[in-house]
Amino acid sequence: MKLKMLSIVVAMATVSSLQASEIEEGVYLGVFGDYYDASWENIRGVGNGGVGIDNSTGWGAELGYRFNKYWSARIEYADLDFDLEGAGSGSVDGDRLGIDGLYHFDGGPFYALAGLKSIDVFDSNLFANAGVGYRHHFTENFAANFETAIYQGLERGYTDVGAKLGINYMFGGSKSSAKKVEPAPQPAPQPAVVAAPKDSDKDGVLDKNDSCANTPMSDAVDSMGCSLYEDIEITVSLLVRFPNNNSQVSQQYLNDISAVVEFLNAHPETTVVLEGHTSSLGKADYNMWLSKKRADAVSKQLIKKGIDVSRISTVGYGEERLLDSSNTQEAHTVNRRVEAKVISAERVKVKR
Repeated sequence: MKLKMLSIVVAMATVSSLQASEIEEGVYLGVFGDYYDASWENIRGVGNGGVGIDNSTGWGAELGYRFNKYWSARIEYADLDFDLEGAGSGSVDGDRLGIDGLYHFDGGPFYALAGLKSIDVFDSNLFANAGVGYRHHFTENFAANFETAIYQGLERGYTDVGAKLGINYMFGGSKSSAKKVEPAPQPAPQPAVVAAPKDSDKDGVLDKNDSCANTPMSDAVDSMGCSLYEDIEITVSLLVRFPNNNSQVSQQYLNDISAVVEFLNAHPETTVVLEGHTSSLGKADYNMWLSKKRADAVSKQLIKKGIDVSRISTVGYGEERLLDSSNTQEAHTVNRRVEAKVISAERVKVKR
C-alpha cells in the first residue's frame, strides 16, 4: 500500500498531454509540508526495545539551483514529528537532512528525483530515495509543487514512503538564446549619372516625368515615379490542446491567445471562428458537446481580453475531423484541440 501514492503520480506523468516549457535557471527557495510513512519496529536502546516509529507530519525548507532546462539540484531540511507505537506512546521529534538531483522531463512541469537523506530519530539512519513530482507555475517566479518518493534504508532494511506539498520562489528567469545579427547587405554601387537627363531620387523616372519626388530607394515605382502598393494576405493561427475529458484552457496557451487578441485589435474588420475537436474515445454525442465547450472556453479568454463577443463564433466538431485516426495515446492527444485562423488583407509597398 506504500506504493499507492507513488503509482498515482507516475500514472499522471504517463498520460499527461501538457507540453509546458519552464527553462528557469538560477537559485530557488522553497517551503513545504511533509508527510512520512514509517514502519520502524523495535528501535534499539529505547526503553525495553519494543518501541516502534509510525507516521510523521512536519514542515521543511529547501534551497536549490536550476542548472539548465533539464537538470537541477537541492538541499533540504525537514522538521518531523513521529508517532510512537508498541511499548511507546505519544510522539517524538526528528529531522531529515539531505540532497537530491532532479531531472525535468522535456524541461516541463514533471520531474524525477533521486538522492540521499539522513533521518535522525533517537539515532541517525541513512536512506536512498527516488520519486517523481510536479511543479505548477503561477508566475515566472512563483510555483507550487507536489512530489512523492520511496525511501530505502541503507543501514537498516526500512522501506518508507514520503510526500511533500510546497511553494517555491525562483530568483532566476527564463533565458532566451540571442540570435546572431547579420550585417545589413550593402547597397549596390550606383553608376555615375552622366549629365542630363536628371533623376534626382534615382527611382528610374526622370525628374521631368516624376510626379512623386524623393521616393525611397527601396520602393518600386510606377511610370509617374510614385511608390507602388499591393494588397497581401496576413494571417494568425491558434492551436490550443486539452487533456482527456477536459475543457479548461491551460496557462501555457495564454500567450498564443494574446497574440490573436493583438491581431484582432490591429485589424478591427476581422472575425474569428473557434473550432473545437475531441479524440475518438467516448460517445459521439458527448464528444460533440465537449468540443463545443472547449471552443467556448477559448472564446471566454478572448472576451476577457477585450474582444467583442460579436466578432467571435464557436463550433464543435466532436470526433468528426480527426487529425490522426489511429487508436493510440499519441493520436488522442493530437486530436483534443481548438483551432482558429484569422485572415486579413494589408496594403504594403512593393519593394524593388
